[in-house]
Amino acid sequence: MTSKCLSRYHALTVTLVLWGMGNGICPLSVKSEPAKPPTQTQLTEDSLDLSPEIMENSPVLQRWRKEVPDLLEEIKNDPSFRTRIRLGYNQFPSSNNTSGVGIGIEDLFIGKSSLTLSGDYETSFSNRQSWGVNANYYLLPLGSYINIAPVVGYRYIQTNDYHTQGMNVGAKIMLALSRSGAADLAFSQSFISPGSDNEVGISTLSVGYALSNNLRISTDLQQQNSRAQKDNQVGLYLEWMPSF
Repeated sequence: MTSKCLSRYHALTVTLVLWGMGNGICPLSVKSEPAKPPTQTQLTEDSLDLSPEIMENSPVLQRWRKEVPDLLEEIKNDPSFRTRIRLGYNQFPSSNNTSGVGIGIEDLFIGKSSLTLSGDYETSFSNRQSWGVNANYYLLPLGSYINIAPVVGYRYIQTNDYHTQGMNVGAKIMLALSRSGAADLAFSQSFISPGSDNEVGISTLSVGYALSNNLRISTDLQQQNSRAQKDNQVGLYLEWMPSF
């Protein structure tokens, strides 16, 4: 195309633009349509490309069809540890390696609250036994990897050298190494009949590790301090975690 033709083309373009502006037409303006709000997609078999059988057999999908849950809130409040029913073997090195057995339940949840109940019974093959019931109230959200709980309850202890019973008060720290009871570590410190002549301090360290979804093993190390004697105890427990 020659320069003469280009000049005529430019002149024609300018003329058309000026004519359009004179008639109220702006060739540079673009009419934009308002953005349409996104439509809410329902969670159906068609939207997920799933068969009706899968939807019917999945409680999670059925629940999501009704209402999409707040996952962050659920993770925060879903307990990082579980109820444990335990049976095990104890040995008392400070009492000539006397041995015995123990049964108990740990952290039985009361509804969906932060309150749990624990109880145990221990006996040796000599003149030694103890039992107690405690209430634990966890101060942090149950889904936390670390939690602390005041402990209030009642405990009875009888050994060859002393005997005491009464209110048991203290605190417990729970460290969940893996959620849902797969692995955790707990330390508790409590006092039986605090302030009395028969006061006994009990320090307990417990470490648990899951063998399957519902079974795990746990090791307890316990120190009992009284005015009459200091005792220590080692326990190996098999724990069952029920699915309530």
